[in-house]
Amino acid sequence: MKPVSYKTQLVPVSGEAATRLDVVTFGEAMALLVAETCGDLADVERFTRRLAGCETNVAVGLARLGLQVGWVSRLGLDPFGDFVRATLAAEGVDCSHVATDPVRSTGRMFKAKTPDGSDPTIHYARKGSAASQLSPADFDPAYFRGARLLHATGVAAALSSGSMALALHAICEMRAWGRTVCFDPNLRPSLWPSRDVMIEQINSLAGRAHWVLPGLSEGVILTGYRQPRDIAAFYLDCGVELVVVKLGAEGAYFRTPTQEGIVPAARVEQVVDTVGAGDGFAAGLISALLEGESIEEAVARGNRVGACAIQVIGDMDGLPTRAQLGQTALLRVPA
Repeated sequence: MKPVSYKTQLVPVSGEAATRLDVVTFGEAMALLVAETCGDLADVERFTRRLAGCETNVAVGLARLGLQVGWVSRLGLDPFGDFVRATLAAEGVDCSHVATDPVRSTGRMFKAKTPDGSDPTIHYARKGSAASQLSPADFDPAYFRGARLLHATGVAAALSSGSMALALHAICEMRAWGRTVCFDPNLRPSLWPSRDVMIEQINSLAGRAHWVLPGLSEGVILTGYRQPRDIAAFYLDCGVELVVVKLGAEGAYFRTPTQEGIVPAARVEQVVDTVGAGDGFAAGLISALLEGESIEEAVARGNRVGACAIQVIGDMDGLPTRAQLGQTALLRVPA
């Protein structure tokens, strides 16, 4: 299959609105407490502190690959909020538009350890968190317009009616300005009032994006179709330009109005923790497409970054730098 070059179309701007960020994203970051031993969370005595949040995972992944990234959110006036802000700043993520809530707390997430790297048990303490109060009031037009691409997710939209309104407003405004919009459904059924509401709201956002990145199981839920090609067709019919369906160990399927293909997964010696694989994939894909790489190469990079993420404990600990990504002896795409 011949590689396809896919470059974002940007509207030239000047002055205050001139692009200074490659990517802007928004959502909730939480303090992640990872169990140090296997077993029920109730029985674990020691935890390791990390950072969690699908949007911040993508932001850090992009920053490590050399892109300029901004993150918009709200944090509590508490030690966990300080930890989140300091961690992201150290990674080079711009937090100038992160507000501090003196009343509500920063969210927390507890993750169990599994002996085989399978999906772990996760417990959230995020209801009523500072980030749940996100709304269109957090949308600074000059800041968002100063980015080439908006990365939005279904998790941020699920936090509250205000955050859903922010997601819709941000996507519509960025499209109107000629910016690219990437959307990852990232389904969290427990955050939505019902399955039907989740499907309706997620698809209302996905249909307005340029790029949509569902996992296969997510695509089945959202579209009713079981085959990647049909899932992609559902969103292409909505006007989406690129759909990439993540297939786990089988790699990823991509489709545009004129091209389609499957890119195999990168080889992984040992799976330690699958959480964060999709976020790593998004970071790899976005970085490559913004650099003008072909879709096939962008999906391959997404697969490689996702593979790095699942080989360590912690949602973002395994996300590679540009130099590490080039170490093909560690990660190779099967011939």
